Amino acid sequence: MSGTGPRENVFPTRMALTNTKLRLKGAQTGHSLLAKKRDALTARFRAILRKVDEAKRKMGRVMQLASFSLAEVTYATGDISYLVQEQVKTATFRVKAKQENVSGVVLPAFEVERVPGTDFNLTGLGRGGQQVLRSKEVYAKAVETLVELASLQTAFMILDEVIRATNRRVNAIEHVIIPRLENTVKYITSELDEMDREEFFRLKKVQAKKKRDAEAAEALKRTLTQSETEPEVTIGGGGGDLLSSKDEDVIF
Repeated sequence: MSGTGPRENVFPTRMALTNTKLRLKGAQTGHSLLAKKRDALTARFRAILRKVDEAKRKMGRVMQLASFSLAEVTYATGDISYLVQEQVKTATFRVKAKQENVSGVVLPAFEVERVPGTDFNLTGLGRGGQQVLRSKEVYAKAVETLVELASLQTAFMILDEVIRATNRRVNAIEHVIIPRLENTVKYITSELDEMDREEFFRLKKVQAKKKRDAEAAEALKRTLTQSETEPEVTIGGGGGDLLSSKDEDVIF
């Protein structure tokens, strides 16, 4: 039987059929839009995943170089952490945050900006100046790579959660809402068709009864008309008086 399965609890009327068809059309449109959004987010997610992998590999290499350069500085000049802390008064780097819209999802992006005139002064450092400058540049590159990786990781986590939620919505619309509305449309359509067939059968029966009543009335009318127009039947010949007539003599 059509319309079997989960459906909406509605009374089968033409207005309910129209409203259900509109809801079904809206669900199908929403499913199409969500599917396109999911595909766009998935494509961006894969691109960010590749960038995250590259940034992690780059981060490993940069931190390795930074560790080696710090070891060289320590070997050449000894511990200069106290001198650096005395020289540095303001931050050398500033991180700016901006937003990027991807199919309605806002992704944060961080950028590193080096503040001019804030590099620490190496006056009084008698040896190892070249190693210190190289180590400073390597660690600056490490900071930039770290901020880039943090930006990618944040966007990665946000996209992962949004894609999961979008997949749940798409599956719910595709496997629950749309089949339920389709079953409701089939149920209402079958009920309305059955009501139309019943109404058609009732009208045929009414017309047949009216026809029989009309034929019976016509037959009765013809019978009454014939009975009124029939002539009177007279017994005997000549139309004379039977008592005054005289029989002929009978001879035996």
